Amino acid sequence: MTIRARLFATAVAVCVLSAGAAFAQDTAPTDSVDAVLVLARDKAGLLEKQPSTTVFGLEKSLLETPRSASFVSDTTLQRFGIETIDGLTAVSPGTYTASFYGVPGALNIRGTLAENYFRGFKRVENRGTYSTPIGGAAQIEIVRGPPTPIYGAGKVGGMLNFIPKSARDEGRFLTDPKGELTATFGAYDKKNLTAQVALPVKLGKADGGVYVYGEIDDSKSFYRGLHPKRQLAEVSADFDLNNGWSTAFGGMVYHSTGDVQTPGWNRLTQDLIDHGTYITGRDATLIDTDGNGRLTPGEVGFYPFGSALYIPYYGFPATDPNHTLDTGVGTTKLDPRTVYISAADFSKTRTNTLYFDLAKRFDNDSVLKLQLFYDDQENKRFVSYGYPAWFDSSVWEARASYAFGRDFGVVTTKSIVGASYRKFKGRRRESFNSGMIALDRRDIAHGATATDLIDSPFNTEPAGVQGLEWENDNRGTWSQTGLFFTSDVKLGQRLTLTLGGRYDWYDVAANDTGALPFTVSGRQTDDRGKGTWSASLTYQTPIGLMPYVSYAKASALEVSQAGELAPGLIADGSWLSGSDLAEAGVKFQLLHGTLVGSLAGYRQNRTQLSGLTSIVQSTRAKGVELEVRWLASEHFSFTAAGNTQHTTVKGPDASFQYIPAYTAGVPGAQGYGGSYVVWTFNSLPGRAGDYDYTLIPKSVVSLYGAYTSDQHDWGSVGATLGVTHVTKTAGTVQNAVTYPAYAVVNASAYFAHGPYTAELNVDNLFDKLYFTPDADTYANLGALPGRGREWRVTLKRTF
Repeated sequence: MTIRARLFATAVAVCVLSAGAAFAQDTAPTDSVDAVLVLARDKAGLLEKQPSTTVFGLEKSLLETPRSASFVSDTTLQRFGIETIDGLTAVSPGTYTASFYGVPGALNIRGTLAENYFRGFKRVENRGTYSTPIGGAAQIEIVRGPPTPIYGAGKVGGMLNFIPKSARDEGRFLTDPKGELTATFGAYDKKNLTAQVALPVKLGKADGGVYVYGEIDDSKSFYRGLHPKRQLAEVSADFDLNNGWSTAFGGMVYHSTGDVQTPGWNRLTQDLIDHGTYITGRDATLIDTDGNGRLTPGEVGFYPFGSALYIPYYGFPATDPNHTLDTGVGTTKLDPRTVYISAADFSKTRTNTLYFDLAKRFDNDSVLKLQLFYDDQENKRFVSYGYPAWFDSSVWEARASYAFGRDFGVVTTKSIVGASYRKFKGRRRESFNSGMIALDRRDIAHGATATDLIDSPFNTEPAGVQGLEWENDNRGTWSQTGLFFTSDVKLGQRLTLTLGGRYDWYDVAANDTGALPFTVSGRQTDDRGKGTWSASLTYQTPIGLMPYVSYAKASALEVSQAGELAPGLIADGSWLSGSDLAEAGVKFQLLHGTLVGSLAGYRQNRTQLSGLTSIVQSTRAKGVELEVRWLASEHFSFTAAGNTQHTTVKGPDASFQYIPAYTAGVPGAQGYGGSYVVWTFNSLPGRAGDYDYTLIPKSVVSLYGAYTSDQHDWGSVGATLGVTHVTKTAGTVQNAVTYPAYAVVNASAYFAHGPYTAELNVDNLFDKLYFTPDADTYANLGALPGRGREWRVTLKRTF
């Protein structure tokens, strides 16, 4: 039986058995929710406590929303031991994070990268620039589909919405201060401290509160040579003012160093993945003549118009002395902790996020709201195979909305109308166009040497020495002015039609003044308007099942890693793309609300940027997703999340790509000293048309169980055990290296006594070796070994 069939069978069995059990109960309607029962059983924070506005902007629980979406509370994050967004695959189907060089910046949802939001506002792009912080979240919402029209235009793939902690407790303000201190230590010199405090505040007749969260992490990594550090501060304030007025404001400051991108293992062969056999050796033809500890352009040749490090592939094998290993050639066994890194590699990031809300609730329960949002990001990074970058971007947005309801007897409506304005400014500096890149050149078993460290614009060269320049230096701005609406039309007691749409007018501009930009010269400008819309129909049955159908057409800007637009995309008009989604499914809420979940099938078409020259690439995806959460008793709860998907890249793929030596027909020892490239990916065998996007698995299935004891005089205990199974992945070239399927088991336990709690988490309990392929241009050149067994202990004191 296929995984898809197993998912369908499981879903049908759950629905049938649950419905049968529900029909057998005569004392109460089976679709009702017993709040007392749910509260007593939900000790892992699996169910929503209040409605969400994330999917459509209207206050509806995700279980009543006609779109595939998941909710993750801070309690669930703790009980399941989730520290980064990579761990969200345990509780959310359709999510997976291929290795964006080891930095968990964005989720992969339904086959493509998702977008990050903060309280419903899109943040500056983060595709692996830094580890997205989730420790200060009250909850995280994962939407598989386009953002609500209120949030702005976006692609249909999906989004992650971060909700910060606040002084409200299920909608009400706290009456007494509360706080928490934690200290965590663990494997590989893990050290983390957090502190948070919530204070009720009364200013005259205004009731409110302030919440402050801080975090310091100074931990080494499973991977040798990596030492990520971060500091996070978060403040939120909420106040109910007089006469229906309310306000909320706050912000978040984040700083990190050491989030260095690593491709993991290079010189990929199937023997390396299956048996750990690595081909060693170095090239001694290119030398560090000036003795500065790295290869500068003059030592490689032809700069800025070329490099001796790469050979274009034209259908026949080719090599030269620079590509040939001539020292220490042989084989060895690699330790998964050994990855591509050097002392010269670095990454430094800072972000600042601010928000302000002012709302007025009228006597008829309508609400007028004004919201302001600001986010900026600066990142400097260098990866010694030849990728330096400097991003500096900021965005601000103003949004006004009016929410109101109408009652026409058998027809009732809840609607929101409004307008928004968003302004972006960014600068992206990178260097890669001259070909000063050689990922396979380093023998990672030997370690970094002066002849495999590539120069960087961050370095200062002495007089007479040509240093690497910023080959791309793109300054971009864009603005987006939009009008939006969304409406929930309830027909009778069970049928609901949800409609939404927005129209945006864009003004865009970009100018790349780099030393070798390989794009159209001069400042490029354009403007265009485009609409997006969605429609969903749901029916709430009397037995707790809610079937639905949904369709959406969306549009979005094709932004780079820094969030700005490439001049070439503006010049050829491909800077604004469209996408569409068709989805059908059923949600269920059974056994007095203790068994909830959803089953959904989808088909989507959307785009993504690909290749060093950033072309717009079209993809087509279809799949099935299942999510089940069951509060089996006051002691036991269970979750299941699984999907099966198939993503296709629509050809012809004209992107510039680096390819492995074996694809160029060159034995490793004769090709690892440099790189091989193709000007267009569709020139490779078997890639002239559409092809499967094999960098993500066809299926990810997670099963978790949690136990919580009763409260005793001595305290309470609890434990969580779960497994995530991932099917095989592979590179995108024909006959690529394949990465086997794997299953990872995670476990956690805690002991609580009064205000004190001790928690133990063990990730990858059985120390399973697995691999995830790299992303984007170098996807066929590197793969990151999974992190082995890691443990950590957290001591917590609440007050």
